[in-house]
Amino acid sequence: MAHIHKEFLVESAPDNVWAAVRDVGEIHRRLVPGFVTDTHLEADIRVVTFANGVVVHELLVDIDDEARRVAYAVVGGSLAPRHHHASMQVFADGEKHSRFVWITDVTPHDLAGPIAEMVDQGALVMKQTLETPATPDN
Repeated sequence: MAHIHKEFLVESAPDNVWAAVRDVGEIHRRLVPGFVTDTHLEADIRVVTFANGVVVHELLVDIDDEARRVAYAVVGGSLAPRHHHASMQVFADGEKHSRFVWITDVTPHDLAGPIAEMVDQGALVMKQTLETPATPDN
C-alpha cells in the first residue's frame, strides 16, 4: 500500500480554511477551482470531475467539525484503486494561519505516482485559493 502525506501552511484563519474544506459539494468553486471542474453529491457519494478528465466517486466517510477533518474513499469512477482512503485536516497555526494535512492510502502501489501528482497539483491550487481574499465575485 502506498502512503501519500502532504502538509503545508496556509495564510488564512483556520475557520476560513475549514469552511471551504467542509463545503464538500462545492470544492470546484471554494477549494480547488480549475483543478476540479465539477462536484455534485448523490446521497453520501461525492462525484468529482477533474480538469484532466478523471472522474471519481468518493464515499464521504466523515465530516468532523470539532477536529476540522474530512475523510473520504474512492469507490468508483474512471480511477479504480483496489483501496483508497484519504483525509484532509485543518489545524490552527496561530490566529491567522493554518496547517493543512492531507493523507492518502492507496493500492495498488502503481497508482501512488499519479495520485501523488494530483495531490501536489491540488495542494498548490488549494493554497492559492485559500490565501486569496474573498471579493463579491468569488
